[in-house]
Amino acid sequence: MSERAGPDLTHPVLVLLAPLLERVGGTLIRAEDRLPDDVPLVWEGETLACVRLGAADPEPAESAEGIGRILSEVAAEFGTSLAELPRAEKQRAVRLLEERGAFSYRKSAETVAEALGVTRFTVYNYLNRTRA
Repeated sequence: MSERAGPDLTHPVLVLLAPLLERVGGTLIRAEDRLPDDVPLVWEGETLACVRLGAADPEPAESAEGIGRILSEVAAEFGTSLAELPRAEKQRAVRLLEERGAFSYRKSAETVAEALGVTRFTVYNYLNRTRA
């Protein structure tokens, strides 16, 4: 394995973990590159890789693009910027964003709050109202 190569992602354990790690913002790291807070993934006595939570790149480009696309689509449906919507429409926008998976991205509440011109706390309140 070259010095810059990542872990062997073809191992069945790593293949199974990849979607979960992506969802929680974890990154697979070569065992040799392990830091004290990394979690080793040991299978049959062999360390396959390590998991680093809170990856060095906290907002992958595809995440930013994905949530940005969803925000743009919802704003287009309302015909105006989300920040200009009245409160009831902002609540409706949050429902639509949740239905479309916007909150599956890391730091999504902050991104949505910025787009709506409200606080992250307000976004969570809107979500709780929607889920109740």
